[in-house]
Amino acid sequence: MTAFHHFGLAEPITRALADEQYAIPTPIQVETIPLVLARRDVVGIAQTGTGKTAAFAVPLLDRISAAPRQVERKACRVLVLSPTRELSAQIAESFKIYGRHVRVRVALAIGGVPIGPQMRALAGGVDVLVATPGRLLDLAQTGAARLDRVEVLVLDEADRMLDMGFIHDIRRIVAKLPKQRQNLFFSATMPREIAELAREILRNPAQVAVSPAAPTAERIEQRIVHLDGPAKPAALTDILRGEPIGRALIFTRTKHGADKVTRALVKSGIAAEAIHGNKSQNQRGRVLAGFRDGRLRILVATDIAARGIDVDGITHVINYDLPNVPESYVHRIGRTGRAGNQGRAITIVTPVDELSMRAIEKLMGQTVKRVFLPDFGGTKTSEAVGKPFARPNRSAVFTRSFRPRRASR
Repeated sequence: MTAFHHFGLAEPITRALADEQYAIPTPIQVETIPLVLARRDVVGIAQTGTGKTAAFAVPLLDRISAAPRQVERKACRVLVLSPTRELSAQIAESFKIYGRHVRVRVALAIGGVPIGPQMRALAGGVDVLVATPGRLLDLAQTGAARLDRVEVLVLDEADRMLDMGFIHDIRRIVAKLPKQRQNLFFSATMPREIAELAREILRNPAQVAVSPAAPTAERIEQRIVHLDGPAKPAALTDILRGEPIGRALIFTRTKHGADKVTRALVKSGIAAEAIHGNKSQNQRGRVLAGFRDGRLRILVATDIAARGIDVDGITHVINYDLPNVPESYVHRIGRTGRAGNQGRAITIVTPVDELSMRAIEKLMGQTVKRVFLPDFGGTKTSEAVGKPFARPNRSAVFTRSFRPRRASR
């Protein structure tokens, strides 16, 4: 398979893909698009950054364009469920982009914004509805959304939905759907609960499993920065000033932590904004728009931004706090090094974080290079065996773009 036109897609759709300079399909697209066109159920194991959205959106748009019809009031033909507002908005935008040359009605239903406009958008029926589970249930319970006419159900980032406690909501939604439908199920990992859900929903599914185009180690230069906990704010400021940053995404563990880091950066003269679940949808949309178009270079976020958010030009991911789950580290740093570009991931590790970092390295099957910051109380403990060793020569450790200044400056 060398080009999208080999799939037999409608010309308006291949034209839209050409407009986006999509020439060669990714591995998941090669395997998934023919299965979706054949109306098979699919369970796909794939991380973000593999081209998953186009793998299901493109063939579903082809199906809609091949058999256009008036959708019943408050109903939809394709229902896409995703865990976060940002990812849902991104998927809806992808449907609009790939379907720009065909007549397709796309609606978005997410929380954090007034429900009235969403009810009005659904009133006449739509081809594609992209929604978060909670807001969809709100619409269904008020009678604003009918789910008994769904032809295709897409579950995206299913394991993330498990992490966020949406599994029960999904089961409630599935119970409202017609039994005869196509099901497309995507997840980066397959824990037991997700496997059980897949068995409940899918019928004789085709299995698709792909890896990123290149291993994380090849696309992203990773570094661990060792220092004492109280020195983290000052060290972060020095890292940001010493690195050649285009756009940087900084991850914290908590919402309060994201706000606290943002305030400290602004106080230090570094423009930054935060995004997390306590922000209104309008605030989150405004901040993300600024980050995407380059007006905002430093974004501080919780794991709400760890998956599915595709922003061009993120040169650095900085883990100010380690995630609670080792897999989240891989998703976090995967926000950089995309579309064939190189990225850099810097993780701040204090002595209490060392066991968590080792669990991450075990998951990845690699040891990340350590950088010690004596100016910030850098530890002298070996990451491998816990034995003391001499503090390395700074000129031999730091790259030319990573030479932190003393905290007193």
